[in-house]
Amino acid sequence: MADSGGSPAANFFEKLKAYVRTPKGTILAAEILISFIIIICYAASLYSGYSSVAVCEMVFAIIFMVVFTMELDKQFQIISWPWSDLIRAAIGALLYLITSIICLIGGGGDGARIAGGVFGLLAGVLFGYDSYTIYMQIKSGGHTAAPTDEGV
Repeated sequence: MADSGGSPAANFFEKLKAYVRTPKGTILAAEILISFIIIICYAASLYSGYSSVAVCEMVFAIIFMVVFTMELDKQFQIISWPWSDLIRAAIGALLYLITSIICLIGGGGDGARIAGGVFGLLAGVLFGYDSYTIYMQIKSGGHTAAPTDEGV
């Protein structure tokens, strides 16, 4: 095999920097960042149980970032990546909105919980926007379907 001229880690970070400059990469990076901020807010709160939504959504966003950065979506075509990403973003938006409203309503006297709720509302809007852009991409036919064995 031909050497690409650098270590695998350096190659990954070059691909990551290039992917973050794309619109989808920017949205995923923003989702990871705002989820991390929410984790910090909820960890400083008296009720840290709300951080589970932020942890799960951050992990899923990181997984999709790695998959799209390394172009694994083109190698593993058994999974419909656009639909999986749409479901991830839509569920994330819904969960962030629900938990944020709960935190804002019952967060009297706990500033970190209220801050987490405000950032959670912003995350809900961001995940909702991501869902919308993914839906518009799927609707316009900007994805490829997984191959089937029918009709040879």
